[in-house]
Amino acid sequence: MLYGRAAEQEAVEALLTAAASRRSGAVVIRGEAGIGKSALADWTASTAAARGFRILRVTGVESEADLAYAGLVQLLWPVQEHIAALPPPQADALRAVLGTGGATGVDRFLNALAVLTLLTELADRQPVLCLVDDAHWVDRATTEALLFTARRLAAEGVVMVFSARTGSFDAAGLAELHLSRLSDADAARVLAARKLPAALAERIIAESGGNPLALVEFAASPAPQPDPAAPLPVPDRLTGLFHAQIAGLPQRTRTMLSLAAAEGRGHLPTLATAGRALGATLSDLDKADRAGLICITTDRVVFRHPMIRNAAYHALAPSRRLAVHAALAAAIDDPDLRVRHLSAATTEPHEPTAADLAAAASRAHARGAYASAAHLYERAARLTPDPRRRAERRARAAEQALAAGDTDHAETLAADAATTTADGPHRARVARVRATVAFERENPGHAALLLIDGATGAEPDDAAEMLRLAAGYGWFSGDPATVHTAAARLDALGLPDDTATGMALLIEQDYPAGVRRLERHVRRTLSAGGDPERIHAIYAAALLGDDDAVLELTAAEIEKYRRQGLIGRLPKVLQNRCTALFRAGRPQDAAAAAAEAVTIARDTGLLRRIDEIEVALAWIAAAEGDEARCRELVADATDTSRVAAACALSLLDLGLGRDEEALRRLEAAHAGPGHHVTVLTTSMPDLVEAAVRIGAAERAEEPLRRFEAWAHASRRPWAEAVALRCRALLTGSPDLYADALALHAKGGRPFERARTALLYGERLRRDRRAAEAREHLTTALRIFEELRARPWAERSRGELRAIGAPAGPARPAAPNPLDRLTPQELQVTRLAAEGHTSREIAARLFLSRRTVEHHLYRAYPKLGVTSRRELARLSIFG
Repeated sequence: MLYGRAAEQEAVEALLTAAASRRSGAVVIRGEAGIGKSALADWTASTAAARGFRILRVTGVESEADLAYAGLVQLLWPVQEHIAALPPPQADALRAVLGTGGATGVDRFLNALAVLTLLTELADRQPVLCLVDDAHWVDRATTEALLFTARRLAAEGVVMVFSARTGSFDAAGLAELHLSRLSDADAARVLAARKLPAALAERIIAESGGNPLALVEFAASPAPQPDPAAPLPVPDRLTGLFHAQIAGLPQRTRTMLSLAAAEGRGHLPTLATAGRALGATLSDLDKADRAGLICITTDRVVFRHPMIRNAAYHALAPSRRLAVHAALAAAIDDPDLRVRHLSAATTEPHEPTAADLAAAASRAHARGAYASAAHLYERAARLTPDPRRRAERRARAAEQALAAGDTDHAETLAADAATTTADGPHRARVARVRATVAFERENPGHAALLLIDGATGAEPDDAAEMLRLAAGYGWFSGDPATVHTAAARLDALGLPDDTATGMALLIEQDYPAGVRRLERHVRRTLSAGGDPERIHAIYAAALLGDDDAVLELTAAEIEKYRRQGLIGRLPKVLQNRCTALFRAGRPQDAAAAAAEAVTIARDTGLLRRIDEIEVALAWIAAAEGDEARCRELVADATDTSRVAAACALSLLDLGLGRDEEALRRLEAAHAGPGHHVTVLTTSMPDLVEAAVRIGAAERAEEPLRRFEAWAHASRRPWAEAVALRCRALLTGSPDLYADALALHAKGGRPFERARTALLYGERLRRDRRAAEAREHLTTALRIFEELRARPWAERSRGELRAIGAPAGPARPAAPNPLDRLTPQELQVTRLAAEGHTSREIAARLFLSRRTVEHHLYRAYPKLGVTSRRELARLSIFG
């Protein structure tokens, strides 16, 4: 019977009821030690069992918090026979995690996707409850996989319940239940069955502070109760009570309790072997069992509460603790479990133990458990006698910490490793870590110099990759010398890099030479289809304003990542694709790409990437005139995306008629450190228009000169058309507008084409050429409405009214059926229309099959269809 938990029980029951109807959900139960989290979890398990749920359960153990995938093994071992039904890459990933085969070296989020798919497959047979007790002690690799799964649940029939201490276990995005202390009335109900004297019951209620475990333990303790005014918190007083109970047991019983506490799993054969080495046997645990401290099953020892296990372990004297771990290490065959106890039993540098730890770290890395690998390498470094080898292992720990997203710890480890003189590969490893941290901390110039320096002595392939990255960082810092240095070093390696040289030339405004270099790289990559060059070619194509190439290259790269399950690499490429889709006049698809990028970045912990993706989305909001959303999206712009944010805001200002503000913002960006970036170069037409509209054409001359030079070098029809439009604005020549529209007809950036038609129409209206003006203004209105660019459409409509032409009312909110779909529904229906099965779509979008079908069923009525066959016939997907 649970007292005082009616609201929490009702919330959990609602999740279970929803799961029976194929709706999934997740919740985190939080509270202090002893507050009843496990009791509520037990009640949840029994309630779910009565309703026919399959129950999977894992309990975090403090001593296994750094053991890679210890929690996932515990959770999935009972259902491992179902792994064979998963897509092969996912099945291999989970087999590697469970140690039953499978490939290693996979993206760690492929493991998470495999867990999601497995739970979905199980839920096809019956609803599934996944219980995670003491989640704050579950190893990080398991935590990442389970939180990824919880955040992507939708329509599978899976419930996930986590319990964790207050102030621990970051589970952002999940619903939470906070367990409060019991009221005096509920506390009295807990004690009622014990028939205590009224005065003693009142004292226990007062001293327990409403903590259920304290109520039970204080009531059961034969010792006098502490003073109610004692300063210690209730959990600390409970720990003291458990220490006292353990201290009263025989020595051999305390020995076996300490072994069970240190071992963590409660594995009786291991405890029996280790106990014999210390002069104790399993029968010595009987007194602890009778005292209610533990429960002994056929093959396990289970502590009644984690606080008891903690008390049993920390009651040991340091020398006795070393002996306990040594005995356990000798009794265990599993190398990962064994090395954990070996390291705990070793206090002085010892190369054999250090080597075992490094080998365990390598195994953790191969399974994608980077946080565990970092911790193991760090412990190996502490026990390594040789200074050079110690520095190497610390550098490897830094790499793994960085891969796990812990940049502060990675920098600390790398800085320490850098103090030891070592060979070139070691210096390169340290430099890469420190450079990545520097870039994350928005110091790209320093990051570039670290890479250039660290590339000396590195293996040729590693050096080339470092130098290419240095060129990219140098681009963001606006330092052509750094980029030239990286390019020259690549030349010296016999690996000339057109992208690096091209970027340096663009910074120096040598556009013809820079464009030639970048175009050569893009053409070579498009013709060869080479994977290693594709990422660099995407950036090069973006610098050229070649939207078609960006779309082709990103499509290929995204397909590769989806096929290989490389989830963590998707957000950046989806961000690049979002921008290109918006430029190409496909705002719905751009929003869908960005929405997926944000969701994946959130679910995988790549939070800094979200800020940059949102800046890409801000361009759509700016064109649509959605001021509140645009400003919200750029509020957290990073240094590397701040210029893009300023350009998006200036487009918003220009569309809303705030020309002075748009001009001021763009001039400030033009004068800043990011003056060379392409997003600002391609925003110079906005500056020109704003300057002309406020009568300050002279302020537009230099920016226009720069844009014209870039446009003529790039030879993109849309860019040359916009250059002509800007020159027409300054000179007033109608013929230049006509020439610009002829170039626009060759394709590219329909939003820019509509702006040119609008400005031409405005000029023709002023020249009293109403018939010609009407043609171009009507074209502009049509394109702006298709792009949902409301302020620009209103401006076109106003011009049409001024010449007496019918402009009609504003377009209905969603005349295109695709506008009715959410971004994810749009992605799912596009793939379904192409003939992909639900399982294939789920694998591509990293969703469950049930979620895919849920989105399809929601999308069908919005599109006016009832089946996949009808969906495939819709012309809107053509």
